[in-house]
Amino acid sequence: MTTKPNILIIMVDQLNGTLFPDGPADWLHAPHLKRLAARSTRFQNCYTASPLCAPGRASFMTGQLPSRTGVYDNAAEFASSLPTYAHHLRRAGYHTCLSGKMHFVGPDQLHGFEERLTTDIYPPDFGWTPDYRKPGERIDWWYHNMGSVTGAGVAEITNQMEYDDEVAYHANRKLYDLSRGHDDRPWCLTVSFTHPHDPYVARQKYWDLYDDCEHLLPEVGPIPYAEQDAHSKRILDANDHENFDITPEQVKRARRAYFANISYLDDKIGELLQTLEDTRQEATIMFVADHGDMLGERGLWFKMSFYDGSARVPMMIAAPDMEPGLVTTPVSNIDVCPTLCDLAGVDMNEVMPWTQGESIVALGQGGSRDTPVAMEYAAEGSYAPLVSLRYGKWKFNMCALDPDQLFDIDADPHELTNLAEVPAHQGTRTQLRAKALARWDLDRFDADVRHSQAGRWVVYEALRNGAYFPWDFQPLQLASERYMRNHMDLNVLEENQRFPRGE
Repeated sequence: MTTKPNILIIMVDQLNGTLFPDGPADWLHAPHLKRLAARSTRFQNCYTASPLCAPGRASFMTGQLPSRTGVYDNAAEFASSLPTYAHHLRRAGYHTCLSGKMHFVGPDQLHGFEERLTTDIYPPDFGWTPDYRKPGERIDWWYHNMGSVTGAGVAEITNQMEYDDEVAYHANRKLYDLSRGHDDRPWCLTVSFTHPHDPYVARQKYWDLYDDCEHLLPEVGPIPYAEQDAHSKRILDANDHENFDITPEQVKRARRAYFANISYLDDKIGELLQTLEDTRQEATIMFVADHGDMLGERGLWFKMSFYDGSARVPMMIAAPDMEPGLVTTPVSNIDVCPTLCDLAGVDMNEVMPWTQGESIVALGQGGSRDTPVAMEYAAEGSYAPLVSLRYGKWKFNMCALDPDQLFDIDADPHELTNLAEVPAHQGTRTQLRAKALARWDLDRFDADVRHSQAGRWVVYEALRNGAYFPWDFQPLQLASERYMRNHMDLNVLEENQRFPRGE
């Protein structure tokens, strides 16, 4: 028997953390997540490292910000030399496995996972590379547009539902397989769903749960384009807002489908937790998202913003070493890697000088910390890198192209009043600006992003000429080792594949 705990990581995509003030909001139909929350340390103010899929996920896995990983956007290569939690745990004797999305870009489609059960839902090549040399250019075939909002509604199958149905199936099958005890190593299974990411389309049974929902309109309505901050204007332009006239009814339908897909996920998560229980396996469980979704607040949708709807994510950890309860201290997705290693008793000293995250286990034991939470954004909708610090009740945003932003999140949770130019708050602004400038060289950051983008455009165009060998992960099915084959003893097979074993 090993003393290292099994670990189940459940990741979802684009889940707004403001809907998880202390576990799922009361009005959400999410009974399985609510039961998980009741036995978890719940982090009310957890932030993504970057409000976009690939950079946020690379940071989540490595404990490093995009400026360190080089994963700036959804088409930036995740280098094989970057250690992830899967590497750390695998090196310490864990079986590591992924079912679902992680948006790895590049030829390495494992990044420390010994086994991967599904392909990814998005392309792993450089085709989605932004280009700072062409500010304002909109690449229509892959940029978000408001069609996700105007097309919201009901369907029984979609591209994303097909994917998440497959993710859940393989994850459950893997949990059953782990229960058979053929491998005596501890395991870490990451199950990563693509919902509730847009398009906002849900199955009828989940749509019907929100027929009388009182939260179908945002708390902050649309802000006129001329009154939006500079980065929000760029996001709206990238999302092709001028070619769509979004009605209140369309907003309601989009938000209703989004909430319905949280309930869809809740059923999938309930299946996983039930399989764990049925197979009598104990595991530390982490629930987290990569980034949020503005869901129409201020007239903004999707992510790409440091506003809380986009940047704040749910995080819950059910672990024997951590007490159930609410933690309000700001934390980050870059804390996941060192936290998992801490929970597993895995030493990270060899890489800690370069790891920017820190373990949050102590916060689930009554401890405290006073470290700013850092965020970065350097992808579509930006013309230069943006950076942010969440420090106590303050959020400070900075970009070489834009005026500073300073928000008191406690007093102004919707971030409607920028205090950066208010005389009474110049001390706070000066302090946070100094912390930001000590952490980031924005000119160097910008140059690094431009260098990466330019190189990727050359490589992508070259590889699309002539014979094309894609980097898509191809799940391996060892058909000759599954079910019954003639090199197996049928009696031994049937006994070994049964849980519990026969009497």
